[in-house]
Amino acid sequence: MTPIPNLRWYICGLLFLATTINYIDRQVLGLLKPMLARELNWSETEYGWITFSFQTAYALMLLLSGRALDLIGTRAGFAIAIIVWSVAAMAHAFARTAGGFAAARFALGAGEAANFPACIKTVTEWFPARERALAVGILNSGSNVGAIVAPLVVPLIAVTWGWQAAFVLTGAVGFLWLVLWLWFYRKPEDHPRLAATELAFIREGREAPAVPLQPLPWSRLFAVRATWAFALGKFLTDPVWWFYLFWLPGFLDRTHGLNILQMGVPLITIYLSADAGSIAGGWLSSTLLKRGWSLNAARKTTMLICALMVVPVMLVSRLGDNMWGAVALISLATAGHQGWSTNLFTVVSDLVPSRAVGSVVGIGGTAGAIGGMVTAPLIGYWLDWSGGAYGPVFLCFGTVYLVAFGVIHLLIPRFTPVDQSRGDLRGS
Repeated sequence: MTPIPNLRWYICGLLFLATTINYIDRQVLGLLKPMLARELNWSETEYGWITFSFQTAYALMLLLSGRALDLIGTRAGFAIAIIVWSVAAMAHAFARTAGGFAAARFALGAGEAANFPACIKTVTEWFPARERALAVGILNSGSNVGAIVAPLVVPLIAVTWGWQAAFVLTGAVGFLWLVLWLWFYRKPEDHPRLAATELAFIREGREAPAVPLQPLPWSRLFAVRATWAFALGKFLTDPVWWFYLFWLPGFLDRTHGLNILQMGVPLITIYLSADAGSIAGGWLSSTLLKRGWSLNAARKTTMLICALMVVPVMLVSRLGDNMWGAVALISLATAGHQGWSTNLFTVVSDLVPSRAVGSVVGIGGTAGAIGGMVTAPLIGYWLDWSGGAYGPVFLCFGTVYLVAFGVIHLLIPRFTPVDQSRGDLRGS
C-alpha cells in the first residue's frame, strides 16, 4: 500500500479528536448544572457529591485502565473505553435524581479514565522524544476544544429539544470516532501505510528490543521518584482543572447572573486561552530542546513559566462585578494549567519506558482524581455555608502550581532520558 506522509500526525489527530469528545461528554453536566439544579432542586453540596462520584470512578479505573493498556495494547483498550464512556454519557438522559446522576457520572468516569493513558502511550510509541511535547500539546488541546464546542452546542440542544437530548446526542458522537479508530490505527511496526523512513525517524534514539518486553510490575513503578513526582504533580494541580470544568458555569450564573445561553462567549474565551496554552507549552519545551537546551532545563523552565501564569487568578474575588476581568484572569490561569499539564505528561514519556507509560499515567491520573475527590465535596460544602464565596477557592488554586513545581524539582533534580530498548526506569 502507498505510504501516507507524516502518518504520525494523523495518529495525533485521532488522539486530539478522542480527547475533544472526552471533554464534551464530561462538560455537559457542568453546563446544564444551573438548569438542572433549579429543575431538580439540587444544593451545591449535592452537586459536589455528584462530581465526587465521577472522580471516584476515574481514580479507581485509571490504575486499572493504564495497566490494561500496557497488557492488551492501545487499539483494543481505547476502543473498549470509548464504548463504555459513550453509553454512560447517553445514560444521563434517564436520570431524575441526584443519585441517578451520580450513578451515570460514576460510569462515565470509569470509561473516560483510559483516555490519557492511551493517548500518552500512543505518543510514546509513535513519536521521537524531540516531538513528544508538541504532540502531547496538540492532543491535550482537544480538552479545551471540547470545552469550547460544548458551550456552543449543548445550550442550544437543551433549549431546543430538552436537556435529555443534550446528553444523548453528544454521547453518540463517540461511536463515530470508534469507527475511525478501528479502521485506521495500528502500532508503527504493524501499520501498512507507514513509510520506512518515518518508522526510522520515530525510532530515533532507541533500538527495538531483542525480545518483547513485558509490562513492569507496580512494585518497580512505585520504587522510583519519577512516578511519585508525576503523581504528586497531578494530585496538587488536577483539582484546579476539575473546578474549572465543573464549577465555572455555576460561578458565572451565581456571581455574574449569566443564564445558560449567555455563558457561551465567556466560556469559549476561557477555553480558547487554555487551548493556546496547551499548544504553546508543548511548542516552547520542544523549541528549547531543538536549540540545545537540556531536557531538564527545557521541561522545568516551561513548567515554571506556566506555574507563574496561574498566580494572578487569586485576584478574581477583588474584581467584584467585573465579569470580563474575571474571565481574563481565569483565561490566563487555564492557559497556564494546560501548558503545565502538557509538560507534566511529557515527563512520563521522557523518564518511563513505553511498556510502563500507561501504568504510570494511570497512577498519576488516579492521584489527580483523588485530589478532585477530596476537593469537590469541600467546595460544595463551602459554597453552601458561605453563600457562594468563591474567593478562597481561587486563592488556594493560584498558589498550588508553585508548590507542585517545588515538589517535582525536589524529587527529580535532573531529568534523565530513558533507554526505551532496555526498558529501564530512571528519573531518581
